[in-house]
Amino acid sequence: MFKRVISQPGFWRSVVSLGTAFAILFVIIKWILDGFKFVFFTENNLPLIVAGLAAAGFFYGFFVTYGKFWKQLKEKDS
Repeated sequence: MFKRVISQPGFWRSVVSLGTAFAILFVIIKWILDGFKFVFFTENNLPLIVAGLAAAGFFYGFFVTYGKFWKQLKEKDS
């Protein structure tokens, strides 16, 4: 079932779009919580932050998209 889900058309596009949306929303929320200052980025290692956001976004997008596509295939099979 795993291979069937990840080979569906639009699966990877959805993973990337959800992951990107997650990363952007995280940055905006973090910026608001820091009082609209970019202290989060200036006081920390920026490449590490970007890599962490990319990894977190990928995992979030993958698991949410996998669940969505798995549910669609399960309903179609029933």
